[in-house]
Amino acid sequence: MKQVDIDGVFLEVTQIQAPSGAVPASAPLVFLHEGLGSVAMWRDWPESLCAATGRTGWVYSRQGYGQSSPVQDVRGPSRQDLNGQRSGRLKPDYMHREALDILPKLLKKLGVERPVLVGHSDGATIALLHAARNPVSACVVLAPHLFVEDVTVKSIEEARHAFETTNLPERLSRYHRDVDVAFWQWNDIWLSPEFRNYDIREDCRRITAPLLAIQGEDDAYGTLAQLDELQRAVAHARKLVLAECGHSPHRDQPQAVNDAIVRFLDTSSGAAPQ
Repeated sequence: MKQVDIDGVFLEVTQIQAPSGAVPASAPLVFLHEGLGSVAMWRDWPESLCAATGRTGWVYSRQGYGQSSPVQDVRGPSRQDLNGQRSGRLKPDYMHREALDILPKLLKKLGVERPVLVGHSDGATIALLHAARNPVSACVVLAPHLFVEDVTVKSIEEARHAFETTNLPERLSRYHRDVDVAFWQWNDIWLSPEFRNYDIREDCRRITAPLLAIQGEDDAYGTLAQLDELQRAVAHARKLVLAECGHSPHRDQPQAVNDAIVRFLDTSSGAAPQ
C-alpha cells in the first residue's frame, strides 16, 4: 500500500501485479469501490480478476474511506477552503467530482492512460461518468446507480438503522480508519432530499468505450431498470443479469463475473495505447 497526494488529500492506493507472462500492452484495471467500500473491502477479488484477465490492477480508497485522509466535520455544512480541501457533508455532485476531477488526477499520478474501469455501486456510477468524458479502453460496472429509486432509499434507511442499533460499526471498522466518516458521508447524502433527483442517464449517452453492465436479480439497492436505462442510453452496452445474486455480484457470483469480464475484454478494445 502507498499514499498518493491529490491536492493535499492522501489516498490509499494498492497496485496488483500482472501474472507472469501477461501481455504488457493490456490496459490496466482500475477498481472503483462502492459507497461503503475501500481497498480492504474488495477482499481478494481484484487479485482474482487481474489473474483471470492477465492484467495489472490499481485499487484505491476515496477520501474518508479505508486508510485515506479523513473528512473533517463529516456531518456539518459542506465547505471548501482556499486550497480546495473539502469538509462537511458531501454535495449531490460528489460522484461527478470524483469522476471528473479526482480520478483523472490520480490516474495521471499513477501514469495510467486509458484504463479499464471496474466499478461497483457508487464506484460504477463514477466509472460511467468518467468514461463519458475521458478516454478509457473499456468500462465494467457492477450494480450501477443511474438514478435514485425508492428501493435504494429504503435499503439505505435500513442500513442507517443497523448502524445505530447493531454491531455494524464494529464490523465496518475492519475496513475503515474512521468508520463514522465512512458511513455518514455515504448515508447522509443518499438520504438527503436534494439527492432524490440525481440522474446520470443523459451523461451516459456520451459513452463510446466498450461497456459491460452486471447486476444481480436480488439486488436490494436497485432494480433491473438501472441496466435497462443504461442500455437505452448506451446502445452498444452489453448487460448480464445474474440469478441468486444480490448487490455485490463479485462476492455472490465471482466465477460468473470473472468469466463474463474475461469474455468481454477478449472481444473488446481493451489494449493500452502503443
